[in-house]
Amino acid sequence: MSEAEREILDDLARSVLDMDEDLAANAAQRAIDAGMDAQRAITEGLSRGMEAAGKKYEEEEYFVPELLLCSDAMYAGVEVLRPHIVHRGGGRGRAVVGVVSGDTHDIGKNLVKLFMEAAGFQVTDLGRDVPIEKFVEAVRDGAQYVCMSTLMTTTMPGMERVIQRLKEEGLRDRVKVIVGGAPISQAFANKIGADAYSASAPDAPAVLMRLSAIPA
Repeated sequence: MSEAEREILDDLARSVLDMDEDLAANAAQRAIDAGMDAQRAITEGLSRGMEAAGKKYEEEEYFVPELLLCSDAMYAGVEVLRPHIVHRGGGRGRAVVGVVSGDTHDIGKNLVKLFMEAAGFQVTDLGRDVPIEKFVEAVRDGAQYVCMSTLMTTTMPGMERVIQRLKEEGLRDRVKVIVGGAPISQAFANKIGADAYSASAPDAPAVLMRLSAIPA
């Protein structure tokens, strides 16, 4: 990595941590002007800053207002980078993404959608605080993948309830279920009967492609 690239990535991360939308947009444009891959700028720059902000929140240095301002800065950078992410059309299958009921944190979910669309999936965004029936209805309508996320340990059981309802409705075999979010682990995914776990937003498309043996 060149010194110039490192500086851009550091500025992207710092812009989020410092809640600086102008710096985020400026650094994102510098990344594009330097020929940097847009996805790399997000994952190694903006997302790194958001992870650092999350740690400050856990340590009670930041609180909800600061996290919201950090996310605003992140989105300012993402909006500059979004048009430069290479898209492959929508031929890899139909997916829905949503944050489970009780949780309104959607930064990770929004990034999952962005990277899945870039990888060629047709994605429907169910939003945040999504009730069980909305996920079930999406599968009835032909979704091949259900991607659920949460940032809160208290709402994790909602993922298992969605899977259970899909079984009750005779729909479970029609769909692949992937789960993710800060408190989620592979062990938890195994426990609730999910098909897969994604540790980060950029990993989600590859996880789904491995599930269905789709060539990258």
